[in-house]
Amino acid sequence: MISENISFKEGTFSATATRLGLPNAPGKEHLVNMQVLAKKIFQPLRVYVGGPIKINSFYRGPELNKAIGGSKKSQHCKGQAMDIDDVFGHKTNAQMYHWIKENLNYDQMIWEFGDEDNPDWVHVSYVDADTNRNRCLKASRVNGKTTYEVI
Repeated sequence: MISENISFKEGTFSATATRLGLPNAPGKEHLVNMQVLAKKIFQPLRVYVGGPIKINSFYRGPELNKAIGGSKKSQHCKGQAMDIDDVFGHKTNAQMYHWIKENLNYDQMIWEFGDEDNPDWVHVSYVDADTNRNRCLKASRVNGKTTYEVI
């Protein structure tokens, strides 16, 4: 288990990795980072939400990250970022985004696409209490390319 509510399988699962036969096993350092992120962000958020939260992406090995076109600097590759989505109807993605912003220390949060009322999902990362930037971005598509603006 990565945390009380995140299994190792959930933290490392990727349909793309499975389909392409790519390894997606974190090393010891990655696993420690995942446990810290779960403790500092996911578990307090889950208490606020009051039920399960879908993790779209957590750890991404280098081959998987390349296959999906992820950033070479992606914090997912270090086990320091997760993409979450409240598909279970307990809280909206916007509510989760705002709660994290107002209540937790995080490195970066991204309002991923969607509209002004609700993102399609939320990207959140955690490094450590001293290094975290509490940086908020909004992802949009412009001419088919993803752009980010500080919000």
